[in-house]
Amino acid sequence: MSVEDARFEDGGEQPLNLGAWDLDDLKVLSALAQDAVFPASEMRWERKARRFALLINRFRWEDAARTRRSPERVQSVLAVENVLGVASQGVERGDPDLVLSLLSVSFEPGEDGTGHVLLTLAGDGAIRLAVEALELRLRDVTRPYLAPSGKAPDHGA
Repeated sequence: MSVEDARFEDGGEQPLNLGAWDLDDLKVLSALAQDAVFPASEMRWERKARRFALLINRFRWEDAARTRRSPERVQSVLAVENVLGVASQGVERGDPDLVLSLLSVSFEPGEDGTGHVLLTLAGDGAIRLAVEALELRLRDVTRPYLAPSGKAPDHGA
């Protein structure tokens, strides 16, 4: 019996439920969350639970069939555990109509497993989470739906 790593395409039509506990895991999670959009009102820091979560509208990059049909998005929860503090730049939380776009999720290591999870947003915004240890989860919570724009995000690459 041979064992091989999962491939990007293996996600297919299944809802995602991924965890990230190291930098390799985080690269995959970041790629799948890239270009997610969410209202600023859908951010929550549960201080006592030490959890920061976003309800995002994630573009389904893993959907290989999108070349045969319209692009899709799905609502997902992106949760960061072990959060000790939250700081943001360029994010107006008081604006109920503000929609943010997630470009990437990265980790700046500190000492003894601590560090900062950095959520980089379009338009020079960022959310920086001080964490005791790297632990994130990305979980789809709805069925996919047609992307309102009808197009895949394009960065002009």
